[in-house]
Amino acid sequence: MRLDFSKKTLLCSILFTSTFLSCNGQNKPSGSDNIAEKKVLVKVVGPSSDISADYLMGKFDPSKHPDFVEIPKEYADRPGQFIRLEVLGAFIKMYNAAMLEGVRLQIRSATRNFNDQKRIWENKWTGKTILEDNINAAKDISDDLTRSKKILEYSSMPGTSRHHWGTDMDFNSFSNEWFEKGEGYKLYSWMLYNAAKYGFCQPYTKMGSDRTSGYFEEKWHWTYMPLSKKYTQSAKTIIKNEMISGFLGSETAIIVDMLNNYILGISPSCLQSQN
Repeated sequence: MRLDFSKKTLLCSILFTSTFLSCNGQNKPSGSDNIAEKKVLVKVVGPSSDISADYLMGKFDPSKHPDFVEIPKEYADRPGQFIRLEVLGAFIKMYNAAMLEGVRLQIRSATRNFNDQKRIWENKWTGKTILEDNINAAKDISDDLTRSKKILEYSSMPGTSRHHWGTDMDFNSFSNEWFEKGEGYKLYSWMLYNAAKYGFCQPYTKMGSDRTSGYFEEKWHWTYMPLSKKYTQSAKTIIKNEMISGFLGSETAIIVDMLNNYILGISPSCLQSQN
C-alpha cells in the first residue's frame, strides 16, 4: 500500500526507533536488529469517525481506511494484511517482549472485511472448504439451520466477525492441539501470562459457566481490548439479527440469534476495564 505522508510519519512513530528498516526505507547497519535494542514508541490514536453499522459489519476496505495500515512483513505470514494503527503499535510491543523470551508471534489473519468473511463462509457452506472434522457441509448436512450451526463452531457469518474491526488477530496456528505441546504450548502459556499487559485478551475461551454460547475455543484468536470492548458494546446496540444478510444461509441468523449467542458470546474478561 502506498502511504500518504501523514500516515507514513505516524507509522514510523508507532513502529520503533531501532528496527530492521529505517523510516526512509534504507537498511540499518548489521546488528541494529537486535531485539533487545528495539524501543517501541506507541502512539495511540482514536477512531477517525463515529462507530457505524457499516464499520462494525466490515462493509469497508481496510486498505483505504485512514485508521488502518498494512502489517510489516516481519510480523505476518504473508503480505497484504491490515490492522488498526494503534493495534499494530501494541502488538509490536508484545512481539518484542515475547522475542526476548524465545517466543515468536506470527500473524496468520488480521482484518477481514465483509467480502473476505463471505468468501470463507460460502466456501464452507458449499463444501468447497471441508470443515474441521472432515465434514462436507453441502453433502453431509442438508438442513440449513444444522449446517449454519456446524459452520458456526469456528467461523463467523459475514457481518458478525470481530475480525471486521481491525482489533483482532490470529497467531501462528489454527489448531488448538498445536498450542498444547512444544513451541505452541510455550507461546500460549506466555500469552496467558503476559498478553493482558499489552491490552490483549482471548475472546473465545473454553466453554464453561462464564461463557455458555458462541464459537468453540480458539487459542489462536486474541483481541485488543482497549478498542474491541467499545466495539462490542456498540454492536450490542447497533447490530440487529435482521441486518445480517447478503450471503448463503443468512436466513438462519435470526433463528440462531447471532447477536446474543455469537457476537456477544465472548469471555467476560475481554469486557473488563484495563487498569
